[in-house]
Amino acid sequence: MLRSAAITQGIQRSPNRAMLRAVGFGDDDFNKPIIGIANSYSTITPCNMGLNDLARRAEQAALLAGAMPQMFGTITVSDGISMGTEGMKYSLVSREVIADSIETACNAQSMDGLLAVGGCDKNMPGAMLAMARMNIPSVFVYGGTIKPGKLGACDLTVVSAFEAVGQYSGGRIDEAQLTAIEKNACPGAGSCGGMFTANTMSAAFEAMGLSLPFSSTMAAEDPEKADSAARSAEVLVEAIAKGIRPRDLMTREAFENAISVIMAVGGSTNSVLHLLAVARTAGVPLNIDDFEAIRQRVPVICDLKPSGRYVTVDLHRAGGIPQVMRLLLDAGLLHGDCRTVEGQTLREVLAEVPSEPPAGQDVIRPLSNPLYAKGHLAILKGNLASEGSVAKISGVKTPVLTGPARVFESEEEALAAILAKQIREGDVVVIRYEGPVGGPGMREMLAPTAAIIGEGLGDKVALITDGRFSGGTYGMVVGHVAPEAAVGGTIALVQEGDSITVDAQQLVIQLNVDDAELERRRAAWVKPEPRYRTGVLGKYARLVSSSSLGAVTDQG
Repeated sequence: MLRSAAITQGIQRSPNRAMLRAVGFGDDDFNKPIIGIANSYSTITPCNMGLNDLARRAEQAALLAGAMPQMFGTITVSDGISMGTEGMKYSLVSREVIADSIETACNAQSMDGLLAVGGCDKNMPGAMLAMARMNIPSVFVYGGTIKPGKLGACDLTVVSAFEAVGQYSGGRIDEAQLTAIEKNACPGAGSCGGMFTANTMSAAFEAMGLSLPFSSTMAAEDPEKADSAARSAEVLVEAIAKGIRPRDLMTREAFENAISVIMAVGGSTNSVLHLLAVARTAGVPLNIDDFEAIRQRVPVICDLKPSGRYVTVDLHRAGGIPQVMRLLLDAGLLHGDCRTVEGQTLREVLAEVPSEPPAGQDVIRPLSNPLYAKGHLAILKGNLASEGSVAKISGVKTPVLTGPARVFESEEEALAAILAKQIREGDVVVIRYEGPVGGPGMREMLAPTAAIIGEGLGDKVALITDGRFSGGTYGMVVGHVAPEAAVGGTIALVQEGDSITVDAQQLVIQLNVDDAELERRRAAWVKPEPRYRTGVLGKYARLVSSSSLGAVTDQG
């Protein structure tokens, strides 16, 4: 029996049916599956401004496939627009709001299935959390990547604009060049064009079988994206009939597949946070050390921005995520028996994908010639991060640095110091009280890291924080330091000039201060007053877990 029978069947449900008739149901429709279309369309951001067309296309396809779609809205927050401001504190919080809103709508209406349409960074993990909670047949439709901006022969992304700020501050470009980059970086609809967080999470969805093959790298404005949305609706109707549910797909092996793909494509540090959160919600045993274990065996084989040369549309032309997965499968680095929402195994899905990447391109390399022999997301531990931290080491020429701490109590303080040229070669920049509780909301530090790159210091300084990094960040950066400063983590005890070692080879992040001195400082430490006591940020700070557990708010 359909779940929606709770609102459509029986004499006592006559009032329910009366309301459903008002939104388009007829006599023959009450025995059809009801599909919720969670539509995060908005004109807030280019990432989401094309989603309504995809949602409408999916709606029509669902009707033709014999289902009754019901569309409802959910939110988005533009990380790129709020970056570097107080508004960025709402970014990670929006993941929970999205998950809560989808769960609320689907469960209140007893929907039989979910088709979620999303673009910006938190749409995907928010939808995935909702899918894991409800465990009703579900599919995700990614809004697609933006096409690269052009300035002369150069491909631009939004990160180009962030880095241009540092270049301008450092006197490396003039104001006219800065303005030209600003005007050309984002040419239309779609999510940020490199292997940043949105494209990383869409790749993870595809690897886990929750989105259709090839859909995670399509350009937002290309016709195939709308065709894929329609096919996704058809697949969902079939999944309802077959009883294929998200937790059937969200196995331990599927999470390992997602992590392997993320390592291979050089994906965002945020994927660690999001996959830990989803695994916990799905009841799958996964911890932060599993990322390091997989990193040791999976190389980076895709040369993608932010640290590489190419953008996501280039990856799509080279074969997309299926091509990457086929290479990993053949090397024994992928679990081929994991199933997809279409009911196939990954091995079956990849059977027709070539065993070698296409000739004449170097976006995807063979495993025999990787960019890096090991993955790029390293898990560092030590007295500064006893629960762990995440370092993105792709493009890093100096993976070991010991230097004096330059301590800042917020992102704004650090950015001001960088732009004022107060950061010197060999410094270790510490930005604290930006964690899940302390921020609250764990802001991304793209503005400071991009400014460091723009100033030409990317290989010469390290930056550590209990906040996060954008998928567009690269350089010697370590985020998600846990325990965070606001709960008394060691990062709260660092003093200006202290020696800190960041060693991505030995996987160590260490404050070089003896234990006795640390205990003295700990005894003198005073927990700061919350920055927010009311509203969604106040509520979030009271509920949120450590970043090492995924920064979830629905802890059992």
